[in-house]
Amino acid sequence: MPKPFVFKLDRVLDYRHQLEDEAVALLAQAQAAHDDQRKVVDALAATLKHHLKHGLKKEGTADDIWLWRQYKDGLEQDLSRAKAELASLALKLQKCRQDAVKRSKDRQLLDKLKDKQATRYHHEQSLKEQKENDESSALRHKTKDY
Repeated sequence: MPKPFVFKLDRVLDYRHQLEDEAVALLAQAQAAHDDQRKVVDALAATLKHHLKHGLKKEGTADDIWLWRQYKDGLEQDLSRAKAELASLALKLQKCRQDAVKRSKDRQLLDKLKDKQATRYHHEQSLKEQKENDESSALRHKTKDY
């Protein structure tokens, strides 16, 4: 009975699986943070649009005008900061995506190597077994000299 195939780099392959899983988890976190920030930007943009649409009442006092402008400026600043944060999170998301792809390729490379080595091992075992069968049948059916 032939020995089962043993891949010598199995621990490395397991480690690559672990690295890939970590990269996928970081990618999911970055995607969630980006999506949350996108919601914040959209909400601020909607609030600013609503504020600009409704504007001031015609009978507004100087204090009302000042307050309306201050609120508008605050919303614009908040929106600007939120967009900057969104851009930063988009860069982080892209970096995480590239890292996950790289780690996946590294793991797939080892998986292919393992498959090739297993195929070669089983082929060699098959040839070895065939050779043994041929030798034993040749010895059994050897012509006797008289």
